[in-house]
This record gives sequence, C-alpha cells and structure tokens, in this order.
Amino acid sequence: MAQKPSIPKGTRDFSPVEMARRNYIFDTIREAFRLFGYRQIETPAMENLSTLMGKYGEEGDKLLFKILNSGDFLKDVNSNDLEAQNLPRLTNQLCEKGLRYDLTVPFARFVVQHRNEIQMPFKRFQIQPVWRADRPQKGRYREFYQCDADVVGSDSLNNEVELLSLIDYVMRKLGIRTCIHVNNRKILTGIAEIIGESDKIVDITVAIDKIDKIGIENVNAELREKGLSEKAIESLRPLLELDGSNEEKLEKLSDILAGSEIGMKGIEEMKEVISGFENLGHSCGLDLDVSLARGLNYYTGTIIEVKALDVEIGSITGGGRYDNLTGVFGVSGLSGVGISFGADRIYDVLNSLNLYPEEITGNVKALFINFGKEEAAASMKCVKVLREAGISAELYPDMAKMKKQMQYANSEGVKYVVMIGDTELAEATATVKNMADGTQVNVPQSKLVDVIC
Repeated sequence: MAQKPSIPKGTRDFSPVEMARRNYIFDTIREAFRLFGYRQIETPAMENLSTLMGKYGEEGDKLLFKILNSGDFLKDVNSNDLEAQNLPRLTNQLCEKGLRYDLTVPFARFVVQHRNEIQMPFKRFQIQPVWRADRPQKGRYREFYQCDADVVGSDSLNNEVELLSLIDYVMRKLGIRTCIHVNNRKILTGIAEIIGESDKIVDITVAIDKIDKIGIENVNAELREKGLSEKAIESLRPLLELDGSNEEKLEKLSDILAGSEIGMKGIEEMKEVISGFENLGHSCGLDLDVSLARGLNYYTGTIIEVKALDVEIGSITGGGRYDNLTGVFGVSGLSGVGISFGADRIYDVLNSLNLYPEEITGNVKALFINFGKEEAAASMKCVKVLREAGISAELYPDMAKMKKQMQYANSEGVKYVVMIGDTELAEATATVKNMADGTQVNVPQSKLVDVIC
C-alpha cells in the first residue's frame, strides 16, 4: 500500500480561497510599504551559515535549519568528531548553508554587499518566507512569511515614529484592534546596572522575553539558573510590573534609573518616540511595557511588539532599532530600525474574526456555459472582451450537461452565468443569470461589460 502523503509539522497547504485571503493581507501591507516610501528587495531562501550563526543569540542559533552539503557530505568530516558526536564541530563540517531565520540579518548582509549601489538612508521592504526549527503550536509555525520594513543609515527617532504610524495604518486597513507595546533596550541595560547584574543583560533579556508565555515565577526560576542573586531578582520584579499611564511609567523609571546614564538615555528616547506618535493621532493603543525584551541580541534601542486585542495569539508584528548590525559584516556605524509583520498570525487573526471583505474570494465573476463548438467560439470572444475590461471570466471547457455546469458554477461561487445558445448565437445576444437572486436578462453581446461589472 502506498504511503499516505503528508507535509512536515509546522507547515501548511493553502487552498485557492485561503490564498485569496493571504494575498489580501500581502497586498494591503505591500501598498502601505510603498505609500510610506519603502522599496522592495529579495534575498535568497538560503544563506551561508557564517552569515546566520551568532546573530540571534544562543537560543536563535538552535532554531536555525541547517542544510547538508551536497554530494558526499561525510568526506571532510573528522572521524574523531563523528565518534565523539561533537555536534558543534560536526555542524560546521556537514553544513555550509542554512535557511534564513528572519529577513533582518540577510538585509544587513545585503546592505554591506551592495553598499556602493544604494543611497543612504535606505528604506527597503521584503515579503518572503522564513524558517525556524521551533516546536509547532497555535500561531507558531516552522515555515511562515514575514513582511519587513527597515531603514538604515539614519539615527533619527523619526524613523521609529514613522514605523509606529505604519503599523497603525496597516492594522486600521485590516480592521484589527491592536495594542502596540514599546520599550527601549537601553532601559533594560539601565535596569541591569541598577540591580547590580550588568554582565547578565543577555540572560535577563532572554528570560523576561518569555514572561507572557511562562509567567513571572518561571522567569525568576530561569534567572536563578543563570546565576542572578535573589536580591537582584526581587529588585527586578517590581520594575517588570510597572503600571499607570505611559507618562507615569516614564516618571517612575526616571526616579529608579537616575543613577544609570544609559538607562536615562533610553528613557529620553522613549519619551521622544511616544510623544511623536501621540502627536500624529492613532487608532492603536500604545503601551510602555518594561517587561518587553525581544530576546534577539542585535536590538540596541527602541523595541516594538504588537498584540491583537480580540484573539489570543502571540505578537503579530515586532521590531526595533539595531545600531550596528552591519558591523558583523565589516561595515560599522550604520544604524538601522525596522519592523516585521507576521503575515501568518495576521491571517489567523482575520480568520478568527472573519474580517475579510466579501470581494476577495478570488472567484471567477462570469462563467459561460458550453453548448457546443460554435456557441463556445462565440463565448470565447465574449470572455476575451470581459477579461480586457478587467472582469474575470471563463468558458466551461467541456460540452457537459447543463446541470453539471451549473453545479460547477455554484461550487466555485461564480456570480454570473452567461448562456449563448443557438438562439443567442443567431441574435448576437447573451442570457445573463445572477446566481445570487436567480434573475435573468437577455442583452446584446456588445453590452456584457455593462451588465457584468
């Protein structure tokens, strides 16, 4: 018996209806990117592992999909490493390439590689799939699309304000009620200084980034495992649970971090970003969330995460500032900031809330019934006219029974069925049936565009 076909866990097939819905999301985001002045690029699905490794922290490196070298991939493997199962060394010998984990690091590589061809500041967008060897669960996939917008070559916090405005624009267009959570990596660094654990900043950010998933007690347990003292953990907790308005939180933080220069710098940056966004007016909520860390090591300033208010799901957009990501590729001093819309989670949110417009089904608008060779030839001419007018139309390919052709029209959600039989052929007319209300009209073939619109 043949094995039943399947797909890898954490991946999905999409039907025509589902693709129409996904394209609605992509088209909405793409239109917004262009409206805000971002230009599109693409990078390869696979990158050299040397490009990817070490850019996402220890946790991220574990989630990289590595690609075995082609041909005899064992030929250059050290037998001692193989016998000892030395995985880090074996990985280096077996794999030279990996699937991209996100679009930001490939973008940094692109900027460095093409720096003589681009004008700074450079605003780009990318809509492409990425892969992570994560444990699949609701809202978390191993293959998913990211829709990124970044600007490099500018230190201005106006870029952060614009990106927040871009998020607000897209969410309003899609009809999703959201809250934008913001923080600043410098504030987190200042907190680490104040609690006496400056050398543990990476451990702290990696741990507190999981606070929504595992809760404060489990975060504290992880911090203990990383060697933080009980005093430091107790000092950290109230900072992660600050409440009040954004202004009140900033005032409290200013008092707490008064002794930290970098912490105060982060507060000033946060004040400017929040004030700039508030001045524009917006529909999304905006919340200063001190527990927001986004555990990727390359963030250095503002960090952003967007949550849907009406669906229990992880963040649907995220991003932040990275002041020297290109430095790892040999070009220092290029500041950048960007965001990434999680198209797959946005898709799940829209499905849960049924927020799609009716007209994005992707169905053919007009189906011509096939009555025979001459009638089909006349129908094909009408199909061509409708298509040139921007109306989707098709002829049923076979001269099947009328009932079968009508059933096909129903199953495909066709809005109009057009019939050119022998009578219509002789009179150069067509009978048009509205499938929604069952009404029929007979019109000259030259007037079909006016009727089917």
